Amino acid sequence: MILKMVPSMAGPPGRLLFLVLLPLGVAGQGAPHGASWKPTWPAYRLPVVLPQSTHTLAKPDYGAEAKLEVSSLCGPECHKGAPLPTYEEARQYLSYETLYSNGSRTETRVGIYVLGPAARGARAAGRARAKRQIYGHDSRFSIFGKDFLLNYPFSTSVKLSTGCTGTLVAERHVLTAAHCIHDGKSYVKGTQKLRVGFLRPRHPKDGARGAPAHPRNATAAGPEALRFQWIRVKRTHVPKGWIQGNANDLGMDYDYALLELKKPHKRKFMRIGVSPPAKQLPGGRIHFSGYDNDRPGNLVYRFCEVGDETHDLLYQRCDAQPGASGSGVYVRMWRRPQRRWERKVIGIFSGHQWVDMNGSPQDFNVAVRITPLKYAQICYWIKGNYLDCREG
Repeated sequence: MILKMVPSMAGPPGRLLFLVLLPLGVAGQGAPHGASWKPTWPAYRLPVVLPQSTHTLAKPDYGAEAKLEVSSLCGPECHKGAPLPTYEEARQYLSYETLYSNGSRTETRVGIYVLGPAARGARAAGRARAKRQIYGHDSRFSIFGKDFLLNYPFSTSVKLSTGCTGTLVAERHVLTAAHCIHDGKSYVKGTQKLRVGFLRPRHPKDGARGAPAHPRNATAAGPEALRFQWIRVKRTHVPKGWIQGNANDLGMDYDYALLELKKPHKRKFMRIGVSPPAKQLPGGRIHFSGYDNDRPGNLVYRFCEVGDETHDLLYQRCDAQPGASGSGVYVRMWRRPQRRWERKVIGIFSGHQWVDMNGSPQDFNVAVRITPLKYAQICYWIKGNYLDCREG
């Protein structure tokens, strides 16, 4: 059995599970040493997250209102001060709920294993900030024209029928934020018929008879008008860390979900990767595109520097509005074995977070980092085989 091939991380009760695993020795990770230096994707000793048991749950309630913002009383310092979960707690958080298009629902419990030594990683130092969703001059760019919208990397951004954004990460899979489909207690209205929208050119035959009836299907008018083509979702996966933890302040560490489409989308997608420390990102910057609801019908691109980070979250100054939630946060770095540049999704934009800090409200834009454990979980959801998830 595969479970006998890898050592368990389980230890004495209360033992901390070190979630930051040792990166393997990879050249080019320090400061630049001349013109030939390239920001290089680190290699990690990745854990293995495998299902142990699955049982059926009652059919869900779809009574929650879709929320395009997150709220929490726990800011960067609060998250940094929280203890790392124990092995048993990590197993609970990474266990997951699956919702199928026929309304059935299951819960899967997982085990966590490693193929090499685990080590404690230093928590990133940084400073909190108090800014608004738009930080002075609005630095967002609306992407126009099919030559951009229908080409990589912008073509990997898709729209959810619940109002959020998602990112294509495999032939049939879309990564998004958990709160776009589940509020921590129940599924949001419309999830039972969840669809994903892909921009495509509006052809002359898309006349009155074939035109979409709902305004969410149309983009801004213009000489190259586009429309959304919708594909139904076959099933969704949401980690129990979001469902169990949303009532407390640490549930947002698990604000991510994976959607499996009923048919392949036939577009180039962006692979997921483990989030490097912010100091290793090119220019310290991240990028993402989403369907901000203050610019209806437009795909909006932005990039910005990371202001602060915890083990699970990135706090940044990216201008964003509701609707961008669920966007894949990505960077472009050098992939040494293949000797080429590659973009990877390293996080999921969660949204605008209000925090009560010592009685003074402050706000942040927050993204959930793809840690080694989250990578192992999401990759297994996509591939179904841990052997295909050894490179992050």
